[in-house]
Amino acid sequence: MDPLSKILMLSETAREARGLVHTPREIFQQPETWRRTYEKFSHLAPEIESFLQRAGLHNPPNERPTVFLVGAGTSDYVGNTLEALLRQSWQCEVWAVASTDLLTGVNDFVVPGRSYLWISFSRSGDSSEGVALLESTLNHRPDIHHLVVCCNDAGRMARSIGDRINVCRIILDDDVNDRGLAMTSSFSNMVVVGQCLAHLHELGEYCATLDALISAAQKFLPAAATRTEELVAEGFSRICFLGTGPLKGVALESGLKVLELSGGGVITFTESFLGVRHGPLSAINDETLVVGFISGDARRRCFELDLLREIRDKKLARTILTIVPTDGLDDAKNLANHAVMLHLEIAVADYYRPPVDVFVGQLLGLFASIKLGLQPDAPSPRGAISRVVTQVRIY
Repeated sequence: MDPLSKILMLSETAREARGLVHTPREIFQQPETWRRTYEKFSHLAPEIESFLQRAGLHNPPNERPTVFLVGAGTSDYVGNTLEALLRQSWQCEVWAVASTDLLTGVNDFVVPGRSYLWISFSRSGDSSEGVALLESTLNHRPDIHHLVVCCNDAGRMARSIGDRINVCRIILDDDVNDRGLAMTSSFSNMVVVGQCLAHLHELGEYCATLDALISAAQKFLPAAATRTEELVAEGFSRICFLGTGPLKGVALESGLKVLELSGGGVITFTESFLGVRHGPLSAINDETLVVGFISGDARRRCFELDLLREIRDKKLARTILTIVPTDGLDDAKNLANHAVMLHLEIAVADYYRPPVDVFVGQLLGLFASIKLGLQPDAPSPRGAISRVVTQVRIY
């Protein structure tokens, strides 16, 4: 039995005592929740389609709105995994822009005279910055259209915006409104919503991709749990996560998961495979685990393998772990000390992999938290961070 399953087999009393009630279950449940999110989106598709038409996405390409993918922390990284897919699908400008940046300087991002669609992602819908930004923009910039994707139907972002022609809401099932501090199910399900948006006119085609992701995830999760627990037991003091394109979004989210769940006990940093040479490579030492999310694109993979080869030849890292999409990529396995394969049954572009690949960061964070003697459901004993950021004074 893999180590995640062993945790879930503990008695309720044992899990409560160790702070393992929510987070392990919320990691484990993800593949089965993606189908329900897809079905919910399918039910809402006509309403969403009508809203996107009002927002201008059916206009000629040069007249379509600029799209901002808005969120903070993990919700911001949802946007990072989706911006390239939506840009290519919608043929307009799509950018992930943190709500924390927009709140402090919206005029730095919004150009007068242009049309905008903001897609706001939030687990709770109660984050101080997200709520303040949405309410302010609705009041002062009524020309901007808003699509709110939230996991909490009782959150202020779901309740306070009222029935407006320039707003559409997608509220996910309550079981993906993670109760643990760290966002896990909420992250992957909001990414699935973004992928559905990219395929709004061809949901059946996307369904085949989602089926492949679910099947791969069910095999990958126990294998990743076994490998990550072993790596945590071996020991490291820092992790460098590397990814290209949409998989850099996975690297960002993975770094945050380990940092949150370890209470800062494991230092993490994230870069692209090419970007890490421009300074951050100096931070990789013999206490560093390097995690590389390997692209399925042959050209991208050449750059990635060259970087891993350099790290190996210079003997910089303690350990290298690669996440490999399919069989036959021997170099990606041979350049690493450890490799875990996704076992995708069909060819799946990097755009779609984030919900599965992110298991590695979630599991490394979980097992690091346990090793450090923390409670994964509430791993910040001094209260440095909390499940919902609310103590922000709005100016």
